[in-house]
Amino acid sequence: MKGLITVGLDGTLQSLSAALWAAREAELRQARLRLLHAWIPVAPEPLRAPPGEAEQNRPPHRITDEARAAVVSSYPDLPVDVSVVRADPLDALAKAAEQSDLLVLGSRGLGAAARFTLGEIGLELVTRTAVPTVLVRAQQGTPARIGKGNVTVGVSLHAACNGLLAFAFETAARRAVTLRAVHGRHLSAYAYNLGGGVDRIAAEESAQIARSELAAALRPWREKFPDVDVIEQVILESPAPALLHGTANAELLIVGRRHRGRLLPPRIGHVVQAAVHHAPCPVAIVPYD
Repeated sequence: MKGLITVGLDGTLQSLSAALWAAREAELRQARLRLLHAWIPVAPEPLRAPPGEAEQNRPPHRITDEARAAVVSSYPDLPVDVSVVRADPLDALAKAAEQSDLLVLGSRGLGAAARFTLGEIGLELVTRTAVPTVLVRAQQGTPARIGKGNVTVGVSLHAACNGLLAFAFETAARRAVTLRAVHGRHLSAYAYNLGGGVDRIAAEESAQIARSELAAALRPWREKFPDVDVIEQVILESPAPALLHGTANAELLIVGRRHRGRLLPPRIGHVVQAAVHHAPCPVAIVPYD
């Protein structure tokens, strides 16, 4: 553990909400918080700028000053570092993530606006980092939400996902909330009759197999975290919509991304895409081997 959480700032309400969410998480982890703003100057700075032109250099610092003031107001004892760098934001955040336990970013709205914004920075960063990334919407992650809901994690069961489950159980334990483990599964072909309807007995058999597999995957983590209350839920439908059911009361939705190394083109799956674009709560994307 590096004991550092980095939040990327861009001056929006979303990034301010991300800073407050990250501050609370840093407090829970007893970690430092780093407020990072990166930008590329539109023109070279003269050696001696006239007083009026000096204003061009102040907005980046205003962004970090505003976020720091909000964090210190709510968490006066939290150690906070401020970093303002002249660099491409994507490169600066990717480098900062390598030094951090967690990267936190703001996420704008739902639908097309979210796809545009996150496609530029957030989702591309997710494919480049080997640490968990949390995307926070505006006015999410305030202190009032901590301890008021549950932590939800999507479990695929197609491969071992120890990093994902470790993050989920540790998060629920720190927040002292219920962990809701959800597995969505398509019905097997044999569960449909010749008329295209669903055979009830076959569907229940498929669900029981999935419940047994989910219980087996969670059993060692339940033993490691005996104080975490766990709800195991199997939903017989596509994993993406199955995972989004019931997230209105979640403090955090956790989804996994296979970390395939640098040999293959980086990408994220449709479940992660659905979670980021449609979940009403903050979303943590956790890479795992």
